[in-house]
Amino acid sequence: MNMKERSELRKKRIVGYRARDFADAQRWDLEFWQNQSPDTRLSALVAIRNDVAKVIGSRESLPEKES
Repeated sequence: MNMKERSELRKKRIVGYRARDFADAQRWDLEFWQNQSPDTRLSALVAIRNDVAKVIGSRESLPEKES
């Protein structure tokens, strides 16, 4: 599955929550991820890792700033 297909699927099942405070957000986040299957959690982790690698790669290709 490519990124565009993944994005379309994600739009159909996105879940939102408005937290009252930081602690409430942490509780909701923990409950959300504990209710996901191991495959879903692993897939999310891999997607985040790939996104971070792209950001790091794009930063490394920027020219150095002169001080």
